[in-house]
Amino acid sequence: MMLLASGANFGFMRTVPHMLGIGIGFTVMVALVGLGLMQVFDAVPLSYTILKAVSVAYLLWLAWKIAHASAPKDAREGARPITFIQAALFQWVNPKAWTMALTAITLYAPDRSLAAVILVAAIFGIINLPSVSVWTILGQQMQRILSTPLRLSVFNWSMAAMLVASLYPVLVP
Repeated sequence: MMLLASGANFGFMRTVPHMLGIGIGFTVMVALVGLGLMQVFDAVPLSYTILKAVSVAYLLWLAWKIAHASAPKDAREGARPITFIQAALFQWVNPKAWTMALTAITLYAPDRSLAAVILVAAIFGIINLPSVSVWTILGQQMQRILSTPLRLSVFNWSMAAMLVASLYPVLVP
């Protein structure tokens, strides 16, 4: 949803750092989860609760940012898409990324050998770029539909609402 919104508001080229941040950030996350980060949650259960609280707060902030995104012509004059670093760091507070990383390592690298963990992380990294590109291109193509301030505002608020709604599984067990 965030890439769709960024593609619609800023276009493909200005969203490339966001896309690369997701791809590289998530690949590193999967590798580190497989190399031992899972054990931290087992040893210190409070760390998972803290991660969840920080994740929810950050996603709510991002939803606000999406809801208030500028029109594409205004985006060139001052608004900025999410940066590479912000996108990479976002993976660390994204509950969906944590779920995917923990599940991927559990299912596809259960022995957590270095070779298996690197293979799982590499596959996720390779698959990620085409996937995030499709979302960004779809958003960019939506610029034609979102040509009026009202349409863009409705779109941005809808994307923000869906991001907030995606927190439901995190908040309600």
